[in-house]
Amino acid sequence: MSARWPDLVDLFTRPGGSIVRGCWCMYYRKPGASATSAAGHKNKRALKALVDRDVVPGLLAYKDGRPVGWISLGPREDYERLQRSQVMRPVDDKPVWSIVCFFVDRRERGKGVSRALLRGAIAYARSQGARLLESYPIDKKTRSHDDFMWFGAKHMYEREGFREVARRRPTRPVMRRRLRGSEERSGGF
Repeated sequence: MSARWPDLVDLFTRPGGSIVRGCWCMYYRKPGASATSAAGHKNKRALKALVDRDVVPGLLAYKDGRPVGWISLGPREDYERLQRSQVMRPVDDKPVWSIVCFFVDRRERGKGVSRALLRGAIAYARSQGARLLESYPIDKKTRSHDDFMWFGAKHMYEREGFREVARRRPTRPVMRRRLRGSEERSGGF
């Protein structure tokens, strides 16, 4: 991942990335972390420190050699803030990997980049031995502004085999997909 760090910086610093530049996908990783632009430099350094320790905090999507999208995922325990979240708190004590963020270059939105990232995340989590992959998407009847879809949309997850396992707010389901083991064959959670 460290060889790809310049690509991530390039993607996040493009127009349309003001929210991700404040957070640098550290908001859910650190208790008390701020997602404001004032904390952006600290969050960027914290993410770079993870990368320098060979932690893979997410995946990049490329089009014609240019980074166009990002998905943040990893073992749930890496995201300390999820423990206290009203929406994303643990459903049970099963070990899961969590998807907490998507970011797509604004010129590439609506072209399937998020879905490609989700498919890549499924394959990557499986290759790392994850048995369950969990997400916390938006589920609204009306379309949300792209800048506020960093969790992804419920229908995208459904198309990739995720099923709702909890709903603690009307527009925020918790969804899971089994990645390996006998439960994947039987469809159980």
